[in-house]
Amino acid sequence: MASALTSHLKTKLVPKNGYMSIVYIKSAQYSSDGRPNLAAYKRGTGGRSSFNGIVATVFGCTGFVGRYVCNKLGKTGTQMILPYRSDFYDAARLKLCGDLGQVLFTPFDLLDEESIAKAVRYSNVVINLVGRDYETKNFKYMDVHVEGARRIARISREMGVERFIHLSYLNAEENPVPLVMKKPSMYKVSKYLGECAVKEEFPTATIFRASDIYGSEDRFIRSFATFWRRHSHYMPLYKNGKETIKQPVYVADVAAGILAAARDPDTRCQIYQAVGPKRYMLSDLVTWFYALTRRDEKWGFRHYDMKYDPIFPFKVWVANALSPAYPYGGLHWESLEKEATTDKPVRGVPTLEDLGVTLTNIEDQAPWELKPYRAYQYYIDQLGEFPTPEPPKVQTAL
Repeated sequence: MASALTSHLKTKLVPKNGYMSIVYIKSAQYSSDGRPNLAAYKRGTGGRSSFNGIVATVFGCTGFVGRYVCNKLGKTGTQMILPYRSDFYDAARLKLCGDLGQVLFTPFDLLDEESIAKAVRYSNVVINLVGRDYETKNFKYMDVHVEGARRIARISREMGVERFIHLSYLNAEENPVPLVMKKPSMYKVSKYLGECAVKEEFPTATIFRASDIYGSEDRFIRSFATFWRRHSHYMPLYKNGKETIKQPVYVADVAAGILAAARDPDTRCQIYQAVGPKRYMLSDLVTWFYALTRRDEKWGFRHYDMKYDPIFPFKVWVANALSPAYPYGGLHWESLEKEATTDKPVRGVPTLEDLGVTLTNIEDQAPWELKPYRAYQYYIDQLGEFPTPEPPKVQTAL
């Protein structure tokens, strides 16, 4: 972190032993206790080479949402401190989000409070995007979503951080009713308790409750496209997908909402629902996804109620038992429970549109996301040879 500090100190050349040496002079940009005096910085949003007055620490920066958030922050002149716990080269590509000196890295561990304190020491905004879709032998849902979020929020408050932004789940609740599983979803429970923990430790935190997020390398659209999720031409769905309504949101829209909240002090203590502009029946969405990959009903695609499939539970067990680290194809019971859950945004709670975000329609984005999964990719089709599938029917709002 010392290199980050010295990069902002004024310098002058002085003669020393017959040579000209560089001497660092502490400027008014730093207060007596060493913390940045942001008021002394040149502000502006002139792009990645400028500085807009925000120093943001992004936990979970290497994840699916984190990469988009870092790009949005860097594009508007935010200086970023990016903690990473894996190999550095997983995070190194995020250097491109900002100009030289704008993106700083530091190793951290969710159980190491000293490393967390080091990561937030010089920041005025902390964004927590840490989360798990599945449990591992080292980290359970409660460890990541509750205790981890509580620890980051508490240390941020103790270090004098001004703003804290936390990403949660739209359908999080304390006592969820099981749908596919035989017991309540610990993913939903831990996300709910994580919100409560963040509010306790950082009362002015801003919370985003997101529905299913799609985009490049997502775990929503692509989970349906993998062969692990289907049996050849057939797709098992909870109650045939007829009783599940989804309102998926594009990942760049979520990132834009987080950026808007970080720049607006009036978003303190607020909860925002990160949902898409339209609602769809799950069966219609899945049918449309496969039509985009040229696997429509003429190809033989069908979906059915998974409760009539005795083989599918065995396939879920294989996907988890044979994998050394993560479920193959993202296929596990918690993901199926989340997939079967209807998105229920609460009336009166602000959404991304209240932050000035123009929402992306899935009809405009899904064809691009599913292009790598098209059947017969080696075939070079002529323009208009394959008709454009009809988009899924939009369901009425709650």
